[in-house]
Amino acid sequence: MRYQQIGTSGIEASRVAMGVMRMADKTREEARSVVDAALEAGIDFFDTADVYGDGMSSAALGQALRDVSVDRSQIEVQTKFGIVHNEDAQHGSHYDFSHDHLVDSIDQELRRLQTDYVDFVLLHRFDTLVDVDELAATIDELAETGKVLRFGVSNVGPWTVEMLQAALHQRLDVNQLQFGLKHAGMVQVQVHENMLDDQAIDRDGGALVYSQLRQMTLQAWSPMQYGMFEGHFVDNPKFPELNKKLAEIAEAHDVTKEGVATAWILRHPAKIQVISGSMNPERIARVAAGAGVDLDRQEWYDLYTAAGNELP
Repeated sequence: MRYQQIGTSGIEASRVAMGVMRMADKTREEARSVVDAALEAGIDFFDTADVYGDGMSSAALGQALRDVSVDRSQIEVQTKFGIVHNEDAQHGSHYDFSHDHLVDSIDQELRRLQTDYVDFVLLHRFDTLVDVDELAATIDELAETGKVLRFGVSNVGPWTVEMLQAALHQRLDVNQLQFGLKHAGMVQVQVHENMLDDQAIDRDGGALVYSQLRQMTLQAWSPMQYGMFEGHFVDNPKFPELNKKLAEIAEAHDVTKEGVATAWILRHPAKIQVISGSMNPERIARVAAGAGVDLDRQEWYDLYTAAGNELP
């Protein structure tokens, strides 16, 4: 495993992180096996959210970390808050950055995670009704009480980050966005700058360049997915050209296709951190192994085009 600084926090963490969105339905022993596999692979950064499994994913993670007797000071735990899931299906979800909701969410997460602080908390999806002065005071309170050490956002564009950062006294060190070989819009828009084709459409507001300018760590969620939760592209017969190229490069580097797909993200100079969401211990090891692979420029572009991304 290789490690990197997260934002400007001074915190060094594994370049591959463990995401536990799917941990809610795992038994205690299964959850422990997942955490064991992550730690064995050198992963020391764990990502959850208060809405994953209605909080049960965080509870499973907290118990698993306790069961493996990990030294809390040797790992980083990150959660996300700001989404409200209503039991009344008629009204669905909404977003809430109010003081009472965020403070209550953190208190509940700390109980689930069996810890007295989290290393990072991210605003999960943007609440357009946010009172930024109230949010600034809330963030300060969470920092002053020691419940949260560092802050960030998730699924947020650069101008929204700028607006929030102008109001906040705490620095936003992280932005979590979907990114991978089959979700490469942040690269496409750079390559197709000033062109009229669909790949020139900017859906991310220049998030990739912005993160580099602001020294903000991008965390890539669902790195092996195509579309949004439509499925994995690895070994998917819908993508024969991509899988052929993944296999060819995997053989050359003595890793698996998952390792190469991970290495493709990590090769970018933006120093992106990959969030692996697998609950399969063997797959976790395969993904983590990608952190040790150095793709050359030709391999990177070959993978990019094999995934259906065009070069003008």
